[in-house]
Amino acid sequence: MLALAAAVVPHFLDRIYYRGPVDGHFDGARFANPDGDADTGRTPGGGSRAGFFWRSLTGSDDRPAWPDRVPVRPARMAELAPLTPGRPVPMRATWIGHASVLVQLPGLSILTDPVWAERAGPWDFGPKRVADPGIALADLPRIDLILISHNHYDHLDIATLKRLWDRDHPQIVTSLGNDAILRSRGIEAVAADWGRSVPVAQRPGVAVTVTRNHHWGSRWFADRNRGLWSSFVVTLPGGNLFFAGDTGFGDGEWPREARRLGPIRLALIPIGAFRFSPGQMASGAHIGPLHAVSVFDRLGAQTAIPIHWGTFRLSYEAYRTPPRLLAAAMHCSGITDRGFAPVRIGRPVTIPPLGGTTPAEAAAAAPAALSRCLDTPEVRVLR
Repeated sequence: MLALAAAVVPHFLDRIYYRGPVDGHFDGARFANPDGDADTGRTPGGGSRAGFFWRSLTGSDDRPAWPDRVPVRPARMAELAPLTPGRPVPMRATWIGHASVLVQLPGLSILTDPVWAERAGPWDFGPKRVADPGIALADLPRIDLILISHNHYDHLDIATLKRLWDRDHPQIVTSLGNDAILRSRGIEAVAADWGRSVPVAQRPGVAVTVTRNHHWGSRWFADRNRGLWSSFVVTLPGGNLFFAGDTGFGDGEWPREARRLGPIRLALIPIGAFRFSPGQMASGAHIGPLHAVSVFDRLGAQTAIPIHWGTFRLSYEAYRTPPRLLAAAMHCSGITDRGFAPVRIGRPVTIPPLGGTTPAEAAAAAPAALSRCLDTPEVRVLR
């Protein structure tokens, strides 16, 4: 019986989400990063990911303690009222938690990777959230556009998406293959390959370009990389929105590719779940704060909000390590004319307009300064 299960179960758990021509990142069956594998299954500090997750489940991993719950004051409906058109074009952002952010402009509400689930995993299994959503689902304004970066459970929450689809019928844009998962639950979505643009319905001049990042995908283990992962650039009046999704650094060229689509007013960049062994500063699949600052610099973004931390405990770092390390990295970088700092879950923030000039393509001070960050006492203490 065990032998039969071992032969049958992996095929049962596998899924075919996409069929299409072979290209530089699709071999006809599975997607891949053209700049190398995002996750070899082993932690850079030694040991396997399976071992890491087993130690996590059994409480034998000696990780720094996290709070069981952190206080959140959710945004009220009045704080999320529609914005009035003006010059410069107003923009408001509210971090809901993890990679979920509500971005509002006059006549347009955008939601990224909406997850209201209590656990990040299937069948009520997986890391439990320590921070309640920053907006109650019932208090969300009407959603016009949803971006879904990939199919991991902490980014693609079917129950949440089904409720939003039934309520608002928003336009949903994702990368290749993930639309099949949504359609199986009666949710319509547009899927596109890297470099393809999708016009936003009834919003002249507004479009979503699916852009490259460096990650992987799976919902059932055996279906690894059947669906594509991505970042996004939303072309908007007053400056673009960039959503990095979930990503490692890879070749580091994908932020520059996104930048070529136009000036970025707001970037949503992950800073957490980067440490799977003590002292680790990034993994193949996740950037830490040091690489996040490099991404911010290469994007040339005016403002960035750090995401993908402080909601679900996915890795080894202490609860406050990502924002503390981000502050140290920004100090090291020498970037002073643009902002990349944490915001509180549930607190709407006004996004400044683009400045009169955009930063030079190669900011001379930042990369050199960042390369020295690892050797500073303020960073070493965070290991």
